[in-house]
Amino acid sequence: MRAALFALLLLTPIAVADVTLHGLFGDHMVLQRDAEVPVWGRADPGEKVKVVFGGHTRVATADDQGRWRVELGPLGATAGRELVVQARNRITLWGVCVGDVWICSGQSNMAWPVNAASNAEEEIQRSKDPELRLFTVPHRVSGEPLADVTGRWVAAGPDTVASFSAVAFFFGAEMRRAHGVPVGLIHASWGGTPAEAWTREATLRSNEELVPIVTRWETVLRDWPAKREDYEKRLKEWQAQVEAAKAAGQPPPRRPRLPRGPEHPHRASGLFNAMIAPLLPFPIRGAIWYQGESNAGRAEQYRRLFPAMIRDWRAAWGIGDFPFLFVQLANFRARKPQPAESDWAELREAQALALREPGTGMAVAIDIGEAGNIHPGNKQEVGRRLALAARVVTHGEADVVASGPRLARCAFVGAHAIAEFDQAIVTSDQGSPKGFAVAGRDRAFHWADARVEGRRITLSCPAVPEPVALRYAWADNPACNVVNRQRLPAPPFRTDDWPGLTAGKR
Repeated sequence: MRAALFALLLLTPIAVADVTLHGLFGDHMVLQRDAEVPVWGRADPGEKVKVVFGGHTRVATADDQGRWRVELGPLGATAGRELVVQARNRITLWGVCVGDVWICSGQSNMAWPVNAASNAEEEIQRSKDPELRLFTVPHRVSGEPLADVTGRWVAAGPDTVASFSAVAFFFGAEMRRAHGVPVGLIHASWGGTPAEAWTREATLRSNEELVPIVTRWETVLRDWPAKREDYEKRLKEWQAQVEAAKAAGQPPPRRPRLPRGPEHPHRASGLFNAMIAPLLPFPIRGAIWYQGESNAGRAEQYRRLFPAMIRDWRAAWGIGDFPFLFVQLANFRARKPQPAESDWAELREAQALALREPGTGMAVAIDIGEAGNIHPGNKQEVGRRLALAARVVTHGEADVVASGPRLARCAFVGAHAIAEFDQAIVTSDQGSPKGFAVAGRDRAFHWADARVEGRRITLSCPAVPEPVALRYAWADNPACNVVNRQRLPAPPFRTDDWPGLTAGKR
């Protein structure tokens, strides 16, 4: 009996696993140039894995957990080649390029697709570029960092760009025109999400102003089981009410709202864990970011949150202070006839303060929004302005102007406020500068008359005989027209630090 069993074991095939690659690796992908590029995956423990690409050959042995990894490079920019992984089985990736890889993240204005942008049909038809590659990270939420991702790389073209991020696509197309090297865009965004969802928990806990975000979610998760049970009960009641309404020929009642729980996309750290962590340690050139609308009600807190998130991503990648470029919120909502407080203006200020972080750049969009549309269609100009910032911040192109006039200094002399900018000033409509307001010690703002002399604007207002504070474009949807000769707008600013609408909101 024992001999027969032994013979049977000899004849039974031993289960072996094929070598696999991490989900970011696939046909038509882009690897980051001028960097050590890790290639990694899974195999049987102890199995030898050979990776061959562009004249580089590397060999690794899978550890006792079946994990293997090699490093290629540094690699120079190149068009499509084969990448071969050889172990017990063979994997061949076709059309792998080397160029610049960008993470493209944020909320709905980053997610907004090409087919919903201005001139969509024309843009889609002319979108073919074999060396502009696109990858979209699926929506997912997790309480713990995930290790892998699903998706596929595709070359830009009429069949692929329609549903891809418009801001990311137009940014990538501009970078392709500027430098000619392959560009890979990894799109990981989710509409309506706050910045804390994209930030690691340890980072949130490390700042006392951000701790309330974590404790608020701890309460949500603690209460979730009971609230879910109550929701299921109310859902059954609602279904019965719907049937009754149909029978009576009446409109159905509103469906109960699912309470927030562990799968909610606003969960603190939930999107970093599920949509950013799986990309590590894939080398990148940098990141572009369009977000902030969902944090406008806590704009003062965003002064700490946004820079913390930038530093958090850089620490997670461990490749230094890679370029982090972001879009300042566009103008939105009805225009107000008089100066007023604005949470969106406060959020824009918080975004501008993040420029104190090294390697950052900001695309100002205060002139290309739409009063009645939180998703303005002109994503082409947003992408272009991000690309200008990238060319300056990333590549140090001295002949590129990436920003409109910025306030250099302001003095208050008698009845006048004198604002000096870092560039010569013109106006977008050839009229007098608009959007300036001054206030005295009573903190009541009034519109100011403006006179331009080169880089200087002198402002005054009869209602404010002794101004002590100046604001520009400080509104949800300001009427403002100060630009430079390249038609780039001056960013909003204020000289005061008086508490605003969001002071103390955590």
